[in-house]
Amino acid sequence: MTSLPAKTILWAAAAIIAAVPALAEDTLKIAYVDPLSGSGGSIGALGLRTFQYLTEQLNADGGLLGMKVEIVGYDDKFSAEEALVKVQKAIDGGARFITEGNGSAVAEAIEDFVSAHNAHNPGKEVLYLNYAAVDPVLTNEKCSYWHFRWDASSDIKMEALTNFMKTRHRVKKLYLINQDYSFGQAVRRAARQMLAAKRPDIEIVGDELHPPFKITNFAPSIARIKASGADTVITGNWGQDFALLLKAAADSGLQADWYSYYANSPGGPTAIKQAGLADRVFVIAEGVANVRYAPAQAFEHAFRARMGASLSYPRVVNEMQMLAKAIGQAQSVDPVKIAAALEDMKVTVYDGGEGFMRAEDHQFLQPLYIADFGPLGWGQPFDEENTGWGWKAVGRIETPDTMVATRCNMHRPSY
Repeated sequence: MTSLPAKTILWAAAAIIAAVPALAEDTLKIAYVDPLSGSGGSIGALGLRTFQYLTEQLNADGGLLGMKVEIVGYDDKFSAEEALVKVQKAIDGGARFITEGNGSAVAEAIEDFVSAHNAHNPGKEVLYLNYAAVDPVLTNEKCSYWHFRWDASSDIKMEALTNFMKTRHRVKKLYLINQDYSFGQAVRRAARQMLAAKRPDIEIVGDELHPPFKITNFAPSIARIKASGADTVITGNWGQDFALLLKAAADSGLQADWYSYYANSPGGPTAIKQAGLADRVFVIAEGVANVRYAPAQAFEHAFRARMGASLSYPRVVNEMQMLAKAIGQAQSVDPVKIAAALEDMKVTVYDGGEGFMRAEDHQFLQPLYIADFGPLGWGQPFDEENTGWGWKAVGRIETPDTMVATRCNMHRPSY
């Protein structure tokens, strides 16, 4: 297999792993539990394809400790109950690593399930590797030794967004619209609290919650936003709930600034272009394609050539890089030893700069970017969804400036 630039980023631990004697030939199974059908299916499928691409690279280099790595997809249908059935099925099938990210309510159920499983099955522990579920409670009140999160929590993201927004003097009237579950509720709560402290002059003229993935026409919501006189919208909506929201905005001719968590999810870029909102939609993320960091741009070229899509999840690269490094350091695939190796681990992250896994709460801390979407300029090679527009970083927040305090009181196993 031809060597790809991806390896210069992903396999920083290759020298450590290569020095470890190979285990008996076997397969290391990682269960990917996310929606693979229904309204959230396109997002879940994209995540699965990203993990599959990375495991292809790992296996081409000999796997981990001589073991082939296999990603097994399980469709949780965006249901906590279904997710737990699939997690148990994965464990029964030999998986000792569970990764999930779409749906914080699902994430909370998995976190509780894994903690209970490990308490009752010493010697058969599993780890929950969270790549995208960002409700702050997961690394605060509900924090677990067996859970590690690679995406920034919604509070961390809102801290960065509101620090940027406080300098934007044209923000005067704000409308909040979010999905009505734990994550969306956390977004609206943090936005209210942080803007009240940083920009008390901003008037919140609307605050709307809606059921996730149930609305097919957001025209009534857009009409309320227009009637409110809002010049700015904050939304945590993702997947089709963001794309359909922007489609309704385009249909109505609404011109406002949008501050988002997931405008870069599939369908979002097309909706922004169709709405004609050049450089008026912002996203907070751990990276975007046009960040000028040579290893990341080489990876992006290789990924697009192989997958026919852009890399939406730089954090998945970070997760798999750190899992590989932890296995190499521990010289084992035992989840107990891997958890210990991950605590306080430092790495160079996908888009450059240092990140680390905070031991107190198992929240990964990393540089974050604020980017807007519009026509590409010089030195910006990557468009999105064949729109001719792309994401452009307009701000970078260094790791120390992303930290928010944790309320985690972690129970640690006594091994």
